[in-house]
Amino acid sequence: MLSVQRKDHLRGILSAEGRVVAKAVAAELGVSEDSIRRDLRELAEAGLCIRVYGGALPVPAADAPVEQRLSVATESKERVARAAVSMIHPGSTIILDAGTTTLAMARMLPHGADLTVITPSPAVALTTLEHSSARVLMIGGELSRHSSVSGGALAQEAIARLAADVFFLGATGVDPVHGLTTGDLDDAVTKRALAARSADVFVLASAEKVGAVSRFPVLGLDEISGVIFDPHGPRFRAS
Repeated sequence: MLSVQRKDHLRGILSAEGRVVAKAVAAELGVSEDSIRRDLRELAEAGLCIRVYGGALPVPAADAPVEQRLSVATESKERVARAAVSMIHPGSTIILDAGTTTLAMARMLPHGADLTVITPSPAVALTTLEHSSARVLMIGGELSRHSSVSGGALAQEAIARLAADVFFLGATGVDPVHGLTTGDLDDAVTKRALAARSADVFVLASAEKVGAVSRFPVLGLDEISGVIFDPHGPRFRAS
């Protein structure tokens, strides 16, 4: 079987079963595990799968560019956003990560709660200004074309001088084994820096993110305060 045929077969398995186990596929096709691992590596480099130990997983829907994510699991995101907003105390300084769920949160923030909102996302900052009376602090830096979030050295310098009560973190994958992951390396670095400057960190886990795994690790579940699940969606029990 040619490499292109094997890759098509691997993509079919990912679509049908939700994961590829390299050892099992190698035995099925009568080829070496090295051949399957090479195929998976090339698929991952093309953005068509996420490599994990022993095989691969599908690319999470939440890894798509931000304009495509606006229509993904919108009701689930709204429910998660509403649950997160209910946890905000008056007078708090909060960090809203970039993302479609935090964008929903920005539209729901309570008026007159004397909030300070810190964000690396221009969209979240503008939505917060439009829908609440909160003070808004923007984190500067280079804007990612994929995620529309500020990052890089300038962002790191700004974050080092900030402090917050709660960071509402938006990951693209929330998995009991792999923890919190995202599809962009710089974004992962920015999220870790923001978490380090926050007293509490809660990850926003709408339905499409639970059990998904992206390429770059952010934090383990033991490094955060909790997970905010969709009350009507899938969930797991953190250890």
